[in-house]
Amino acid sequence: MASNITPPGQRLRGALDSGDADEILGKVNDLGIIRRVVGYLTDVKWHLVIGAVGIILRTASNLITPLLVAMATNRIVDKNIDGLTIAVFLYLGVLVLQWVAQYLETLHLSYTAQGILFKMRTTMFSHLHDMSLSFFDHNKIGKLMSRVQNDVDQLQMLVSQDIIMVGVNSITLIGILVIMLTMNWQLALLSLSTLPVLVIIVIIWQKHARKAFILARKAIAMVNDNLQESISGVRVTQNLSREKENVKQFDAVNKANLDANKKSALLQGLINPLTQILTDGSYVIVLIFGGFQVLDGTMPVGFLLAFLLYIQRIGQPIQQLATMYTEIQRAMASGARIFELIDVQPEIEDVPGAKTIVEAKGEVEFKNVCFGYDVGSEIIHSMNLKIKAGEMVAIAGRTGAGKSSIASLINRFYEVTSGEILLDGNNISLITQDSLRRQIGFVPQDPFLFSGTIEENIKDGKLDAGHDEVINAAKIAGAHDIISRMEKGYETMVGERGGSLSPGQRQLVCLARAILADPAILILDEATANIDTNTERIIQQSLYKIAKGRTCIIIAHRLSTITNVDRIIVLDHGNIVETGNHRELMAKKGLYYNMFETLSRTGEDEE
Repeated sequence: MASNITPPGQRLRGALDSGDADEILGKVNDLGIIRRVVGYLTDVKWHLVIGAVGIILRTASNLITPLLVAMATNRIVDKNIDGLTIAVFLYLGVLVLQWVAQYLETLHLSYTAQGILFKMRTTMFSHLHDMSLSFFDHNKIGKLMSRVQNDVDQLQMLVSQDIIMVGVNSITLIGILVIMLTMNWQLALLSLSTLPVLVIIVIIWQKHARKAFILARKAIAMVNDNLQESISGVRVTQNLSREKENVKQFDAVNKANLDANKKSALLQGLINPLTQILTDGSYVIVLIFGGFQVLDGTMPVGFLLAFLLYIQRIGQPIQQLATMYTEIQRAMASGARIFELIDVQPEIEDVPGAKTIVEAKGEVEFKNVCFGYDVGSEIIHSMNLKIKAGEMVAIAGRTGAGKSSIASLINRFYEVTSGEILLDGNNISLITQDSLRRQIGFVPQDPFLFSGTIEENIKDGKLDAGHDEVINAAKIAGAHDIISRMEKGYETMVGERGGSLSPGQRQLVCLARAILADPAILILDEATANIDTNTERIIQQSLYKIAKGRTCIIIAHRLSTITNVDRIIVLDHGNIVETGNHRELMAKKGLYYNMFETLSRTGEDEE
């Protein structure tokens, strides 16, 4: 299926398009987007067929009614009661057909739209979960949410309503033209004399409208992004007393959104009266010339009435098609943004024939590893490091030394710039991501919990775990006693992002979750950095039980917590400068010694 967003055979990497409207405009290929939407029709094609039949029947019945009105009018003039009765019953029959057809059309095309969008949302959700962390580093969550929510909703309008209206109005327009030309081709051509003017106006209008609608989509994405960021950081905002500054920033993006939508509304408002004026002109022409033909006796009065009804109706589809262009362009712009997101290729993918690791021993080795989050800016330089299976290792260093980067690289959240990382002698780039991460338990500095109960969050480490396994993992983590003292125990709801628990409680639940997974390697990434001293003490007391039988890597924030580990790796600007246990490093009186002494004197942690 050809992409309308990227050149054939290519997929995007990194940040999504942030260019101006003209740049985005060049990527919006209406036919290409429609082709891709059609690709989602597999499961709902019969609903589409039935809906299309409904459109045809409803439109056909709508086209017949003026002829039946003409028939009834002529019978009234002729005082033909039997003919009038037949015309009335035919009219009622056509109305019933129209109602049934409209029901089938609305119901089944709605099913079609919902089926397409269900599949599209699932595709986008799955695709976002496959993306590398570098993708989220370069794309703000608010903009992604705008594509998943606003743009999909806009596309839903296209599939469930706009397509119906385009189908109905197009068939109606063609049908009316054919009927009018058949009835009286001279009068039909006179009535259509204003059509070329209308076409020129619409073409000029479309040129400006298209750009305005894309700008409106970008503007609402910026509003969502600002709103999401402001709400997420509301605690920091209040702490810094910068509410007014945030409101000022939001006002700016909201004003840009208002201006973009005002321009869109202005353009949409112009097309309707212009179309109506030209339609009314055609109506006057038919009334004058047709009226003379009725007076001359060359045209029955019923035919003139039918002709006038068709003129009224021909204006409606033209006006609606022009107006629909607004919504269609909004939907096409949304479709472009949706498929641009779907077309972004994860920077980290399993290679063909990637190896599946069932049970790792836990030996980790870095061989000449270089890494940087951005091109040309390395954080880790030619690192060589070997961590034995079952070893407890701490990684220390000042802020920016590269400690957390090591944890991310072992998880293969990012790809190394050069060199290789081995797990039990296997290059992790040749191991499936799923099986690699099943061997690694990761407890981040900022613990994240999903909405639900404490037990449900712990069971995320092993979805089929029983209640006893959950309790055992919590006991090893030192969380069981704290959880048991809660009113609802393991059934306590944690709230959004775990907000109903304290930072220390969240960290213990995260630790229990990692333990339940029973990984070969456990990484604690500054897991005691933001917790209270009591929780830190609990984790320290549990550490050796946690580390038993597995490799344990501690990214150190508080140096006092790593004095008893097997080995300490000291980093400075992405290089290993010292290695040894606490006693050995203190004896060297190097960087570790200086950091530890500074900590001892100030009573504060080296960050």
